[in-house]
Amino acid sequence: MLTDIHPKLPMRDKNSTKDFYIKKLGFEEFGNADYDFYLMIQKDQVQLHFFEFKDLNPGENYGQVYFRTDSIEELYQQFLNNNVEIHPNGRLETKHWGQKEFSILDPDNNLLTFGQNAF
Repeated sequence: MLTDIHPKLPMRDKNSTKDFYIKKLGFEEFGNADYDFYLMIQKDQVQLHFFEFKDLNPGENYGQVYFRTDSIEELYQQFLNNNVEIHPNGRLETKHWGQKEFSILDPDNNLLTFGQNAF
């Protein structure tokens, strides 16, 4: 029955969020309408949606998304080449649960983790 999922994450500033995801992570804007308080982006088969939350305290934001990929090393290198800061505790490594993963934080402190089956 379920066919897709589009996580919604908070953003304080649409332009900052858009620049980070498009220029640093390689996403594209999605949709025909442009709303000041809402943003939709996509990369490959994945969509993320963002809603405006101007009063968001990034230190109290616990938004998280886990992305599965089939080319983790290539994606990691692309992000490094684009000067994306890797989370200090999220460098690329194989975890004991069998996933090769790395993590980053977006401008609003949403945690983005990317993983691939290590076996």
